[in-house]
Amino acid sequence: MALQPFLPGPMARLDARRNRRFLVLFLPHWPTDYLKRRNPALKGPMALFERIKGGLRLAALDTEAMREGLRLGQNLADARAILPSLTVEELDRPMLTAAFEDFADWHSNASPMVAVMPDASPYGDLVLDITGVDHLFGGEAKMLRTLLTRLRALGYTVAGAIAPTIGAAWAVSHFARSQIVANDTLVPLLDSLPVRALRLNQNQIATLAQMGLTTIGSLRERSRKSLQARFGQSLLIRLDQAFGEIEERMTPRLPQADYIVERRFADPIALMDDVLATAHDLAVQLGCTLEQENLGAQSFHLFLYRVDHKVMTLSLNSARLTRDPSHITDLFRHHAQRLEAEYDAGFGIDMVRLAASSIDRMDAVQMGAFATASGEEDVSRLLDRIGSRLGVDAVLRSEMLASHIPERAARLVSAMATPAQSQLPPGLPRRQRPLRLLPAPEPVAINAEVPDGLPASMIWRRETYRLVKGAGPERLGAEWWRSGERLKLVPPPRPKPVEPGETPRPAPYEPELELFDPEAKTRDYYVVEDEEGRRFWVFRLGFYGGPTPPRWYLHGFFP
Repeated sequence: MALQPFLPGPMARLDARRNRRFLVLFLPHWPTDYLKRRNPALKGPMALFERIKGGLRLAALDTEAMREGLRLGQNLADARAILPSLTVEELDRPMLTAAFEDFADWHSNASPMVAVMPDASPYGDLVLDITGVDHLFGGEAKMLRTLLTRLRALGYTVAGAIAPTIGAAWAVSHFARSQIVANDTLVPLLDSLPVRALRLNQNQIATLAQMGLTTIGSLRERSRKSLQARFGQSLLIRLDQAFGEIEERMTPRLPQADYIVERRFADPIALMDDVLATAHDLAVQLGCTLEQENLGAQSFHLFLYRVDHKVMTLSLNSARLTRDPSHITDLFRHHAQRLEAEYDAGFGIDMVRLAASSIDRMDAVQMGAFATASGEEDVSRLLDRIGSRLGVDAVLRSEMLASHIPERAARLVSAMATPAQSQLPPGLPRRQRPLRLLPAPEPVAINAEVPDGLPASMIWRRETYRLVKGAGPERLGAEWWRSGERLKLVPPPRPKPVEPGETPRPAPYEPELELFDPEAKTRDYYVVEDEEGRRFWVFRLGFYGGPTPPRWYLHGFFP
């Protein structure tokens, strides 16, 4: 089944904005419910505390603890005195935040667009964009009932609401509980809710209470100018977002895709081979859908939904547009081999989803005996396979730049990146350049028969080379617009720390040339060959007969 979700776009009219539908899930006791589900040995009322202003304060409570009269922010000693049977643990915010994000990703099996709402807390509120999705569940009412029922069956306290705006769905889920808000009932329902339903801060809520403004309806009767002067622009923004006057955008956690295919299993699977076989079947379905619309994709995402409410995501890119199922499957197979040590199916995988993004037009091509193979597609597939197995940053290619200084004439870029337009001006002559350059030119001692003649011998790294052939010179002047920069290709490596009892190693030799002088620092390059046929690229910096003697450097090697 192929599904193309409705993606948000600019909407100028209020009526167009109200065609959107959002579902907000409110889990007020999610931290304690999550810990109890993870550790069934935790029984009875439970609270989580944290250190606030030097004291131990309650930061999370379950329903039983709140029923006994405990409240958030209460001193831990007072809470234990009121309820001696209270189970307490220290709040671990990073762990709970990460767990709630995984919990949010798992809800993408209901809607591809899921986001965490951190307005009140980094965990507890989820928003799903269900525009064009509810028909898969039989309507909005059945969809809301399905999501609430499965969460309650897992032991979570939850309420939910569906409304045309995110702000309205959040307000109703928190203060009017589970219901569906139609467009024509949005205004009267919001007017009856307290001002806290607008996601205001505590100072704004306290000030509104002092003014006698307790409901949203009474707040809307006041002048907007006076409200802005008293509370700032944030209050009006929250008000307009709730009623749909201003569009509130959500930030989905998982990558958004243009085309999605999925398969659900009655019995969970766990083996990687089964996952890859399913991915191949889904790639065939996805390829057929893209071929019917003359499209191709460069980004592919494989989502593995585990039965323990976690999602594993494998995302990769191809070097060029493709819709070939075999090629897509090979990419995931090589990527899975690299991540095999991290693969953990838990108690099983009950749904696999394959998504495609970075869509562009891809016309039909001739296949078979009459196809004309240029070799570019084979090179692209090779880069895809190497990149998926070793990592994208492990495959590099050279990109030429507009500079006659050898160490600045090229740079390494990712082979998966789109080839940029060459920066070389047209009409440049082809010059003989070595295949390998040193990270930085290294000084050598050169002897020549005459000062400006070809080199006759060379001493490099305390080894003497007798040179029998040579060609040159090729004169390169300094780039005057870079006169304040040093001639270095890479920064020097940082010294490694010395362990106790270890003898410190001598620092590697790092030659550093002087600052460029456009008038004097001219390089004369020579190609020289020794008795054993090894060819070197050396240059002389400076001229004989000047105030300072010239210096010789070795820069590269020829094959």
